[in-house]
Amino acid sequence: MQTRELGRSGPIVPALGLGCMGMSAFYGDGEEAESIATIHRAIELGITFLDTADIYGMGRNEELVGRAIKGRRDQVVLATKFGNVRRSDGTFVGVNGKPEYVHSACEASLRRLQVEKIDLYYQHRVDPQTPIEDTVGAMAKLVEAGKVRFLGLSEAAPDTIRRAQSVHPIAALQTEYSLWSRDPEGELLDTVRELGIGFVAYSPLGRGFLTAKITSLDDLADGDWRRSMPRFEEENFSRNMELVERIKALAAEKGCTPAQLALAWVLAQGNDIVPIPGTKRRRYLEENVGALDVHLTAEDLADIDARLPPGAAAGSRYSQPGMRTINR
Repeated sequence: MQTRELGRSGPIVPALGLGCMGMSAFYGDGEEAESIATIHRAIELGITFLDTADIYGMGRNEELVGRAIKGRRDQVVLATKFGNVRRSDGTFVGVNGKPEYVHSACEASLRRLQVEKIDLYYQHRVDPQTPIEDTVGAMAKLVEAGKVRFLGLSEAAPDTIRRAQSVHPIAALQTEYSLWSRDPEGELLDTVRELGIGFVAYSPLGRGFLTAKITSLDDLADGDWRRSMPRFEEENFSRNMELVERIKALAAEKGCTPAQLALAWVLAQGNDIVPIPGTKRRRYLEENVGALDVHLTAEDLADIDARLPPGAAAGSRYSQPGMRTINR
């Protein structure tokens, strides 16, 4: 398995990780046995960088991952997140970065995961009411206590990242990045590279859209969160399907699947970038791993840029309330 280092101070991880969110939340019902089998197969294949968060399934995803890695803890690099707060019914109520919350959230995650230490602990979203220095200061105390190995941020703005780095080394920034979400290009990627911070790309398959397996909203379960996302709204959906057709054409030329092409493109953006495509099925995991064998030349990358330029996707990444929580 190809490996990459997350920044100058972070862990060495496989070039491709596994996002576990969809096993327990947001994308329709999951099947625990298949989800756990998928995690076990990922470990067999060397995809040992596992990503979860305390709000995925209201803690259920951490519990599932904990069960899956029991007896395999030393084989994985385990990442989880705190900060987004939801009520018991799943309603999002805000972001909490207060020092006392950092510690209580970490203890709860350790219990659910059934581990003594988290390898990479992210602040899921930045709390505008709490100075980032206070939040990261509390996270640093978790490192000192031996409960966390490395620290990360998610969807943070360049100035926030600099301020956080002044308190404690940040190993990774996790932000959405794909062929239809190229917002990190420019100042954000320049900042993390200057500071020696790794970049973890979530939703590198555009929440499944770029796989070409979603052809209509009928392909999504009634309770699927994507139905409420701007890029999946009817008019935007039709326009974005045009992008998928371009990806299918490019993939056919390279002799790979659309998902493999989309992942290969993210992988080609730099050795400091680690995409973490999510899946709850072994067959899609194995397809995704095939992206590591897709080589894109400079000419290929220029061709992709020409056919899928930045800003080509119709609709924003999140609804208006969600957009207010990112890049701050």
